[in-house]
Amino acid sequence: MFDDLSSVMKRVLKFGALLVLAILVLGSLIGYFVAGISGILAALAGSLAALAFTGLTALSVLVGSKLSLPGFLGAVLGGWILKMVLFLIAFTILNKAEWLTREARPIVFFTIVVAVIGGLILDTRIVSKARLSADVKLP
Repeated sequence: MFDDLSSVMKRVLKFGALLVLAILVLGSLIGYFVAGISGILAALAGSLAALAFTGLTALSVLVGSKLSLPGFLGAVLGGWILKMVLFLIAFTILNKAEWLTREARPIVFFTIVVAVIGGLILDTRIVSKARLSADVKLP
């Protein structure tokens, strides 16, 4: 049988959240040994940003799937632009945060990078293993 797109995106969200949780735990441990409490907070901030990015991707695909092809592309592009704007806002806020010490700043960066790369790998595996039907009109 074929998978439904919403079930595939729910799997992406579920496993994405588990990945971010694992990265949060590992990042917090590394962050604590590198920068103390500030390192833990940095790992938390990076993990929350990564979770928001993962959620926005799945949400834009789910919303777009209910639209026409141009609407789908617009929803996905709009989600991408929204993620960029949110990233810039988060970067500005974190850059001015007094609780984020100089030693903890790389923790935020690497937490986000590892989560994004891991999320891309996870998304690719889940979607490639899914059996989605295609509405192709044969001659």
